[in-house]
Amino acid sequence: MRAYLFIVVITAIVAYLVTPMVRRIAERGLIFSPLRERDVHSVPTPRLGGVAMFAGVIVGLLFASQTPFLAELFLDPAPIIGVAGAATVLCLLGVVDDIWDLHWLPKLAGQALAAGFMALNGVALLSIPFETVIIGSPRMSIVLTVFVVLVTINAVNFVDGLDGLAAGVVTIGGVAFFAYSYLLARDTSPDSYANLASLIIAVLVGACLGFLPHNFNPARIFMGDSGSMLIGLLLAASTIRVTGQVDPALLGSERVLATYMPVILPIAVMALPLIDLFLAVIRRLLAGKSPFSADAKHLHHRMLRLGHSQKRAVLIMYLWTAIFAFGSVSFLVLEPRVAVPVIVVALLATLTLTFFPFARKVVGTRADRPVEDPTGAATGAPTPATPRTAPQEAE
Repeated sequence: MRAYLFIVVITAIVAYLVTPMVRRIAERGLIFSPLRERDVHSVPTPRLGGVAMFAGVIVGLLFASQTPFLAELFLDPAPIIGVAGAATVLCLLGVVDDIWDLHWLPKLAGQALAAGFMALNGVALLSIPFETVIIGSPRMSIVLTVFVVLVTINAVNFVDGLDGLAAGVVTIGGVAFFAYSYLLARDTSPDSYANLASLIIAVLVGACLGFLPHNFNPARIFMGDSGSMLIGLLLAASTIRVTGQVDPALLGSERVLATYMPVILPIAVMALPLIDLFLAVIRRLLAGKSPFSADAKHLHHRMLRLGHSQKRAVLIMYLWTAIFAFGSVSFLVLEPRVAVPVIVVALLATLTLTFFPFARKVVGTRADRPVEDPTGAATGAPTPATPRTAPQEAE
């Protein structure tokens, strides 16, 4: 555990220190996020924050290669090269997009290229835990890997609409996913439980934590597509790497839920981004538009319309992510009779916080309405003054 915490700290420090330098470069190069009708920021804000996050990830991997506990992961360098190479491709693609605002088609092609490179280097979906389905075809394995990566990247990209939202949501989900992958590796390989999935999550969480102080409201820099695509890729890579590592015979029937966690937990961690992505695609297709066309109807836009401030909307969405992610992990460490009541209470509390401004607005509207008393006179509202009429001239 200490080795992973060390990598998180190193990655966070590098990302935190490099971000101001990247911000100055973006300001001098006039690389600002434009003020569009669907955006919620009111002043031009520099982009390219993903470059600082990428720097933290690479430095974190370099330190990991020199850490005794994690050094064995680098004996087979292909998966590391696959992840680092795909991250490099997406970071460069994101920088180009942040500067020139690419069309969605070349961006999608670049994402598929990066995902394919990662799959060819060993980070590929080989099995599905449900009924232990083995993917026997290498071509099908690559296709499914590319699909999972594309969905995850674009889900993160869609949710990146408020200051600190994407970085915070991925951090919270990443911590929950790290807890699962670490416990899984320790239970299945007690002699040597260093694993690539936990390392990827460690550098992911570190990069987000280092960048978040610069990105939380009011943001001084945005991560841009160079950052959202990077963290989406890393989240997908850790998910793919964990999937298929669980041996039901080792866990026993009393922990059968763990055999399905590689599928359940990524969905829980990405619940908000995936819901937002699904609703956006359906909404745009029904309107006859491209699924990648932009609008102002994402979940964070709806939170603002309910009456939340930017900070409060972000914090509430953090809570939802924590409930989904840690609620799923809790079933591995707690009895259902303990986990379920805690999750239900957390859900009710978060629902109340989410819709409180709307309820207050409805109650206030009703209170302002005039009420008729039995005599027919209106009460509950100030009596309007009787208008004066001009004196009539004598005939």
